[in-house]
Amino acid sequence: MAIDKEKNTQILVTFSNEDVEKIEKYWHDNKIKNRSETIRELVRKGLESK
Repeated sequence: MAIDKEKNTQILVTFSNEDVEKIEKYWHDNKIKNRSETIRELVRKGLESK
């Protein structure tokens, strides 16, 4: 699927192995579609909590 560059920006981010394990646990525990969607959800939740 092509990315609409007018509406989206790709960002390369590096996580520690420990953080990846936590992200993947959240992903599977919450039955989210994929890892990218999981990371977007976690970022949104973090931003909303401010």
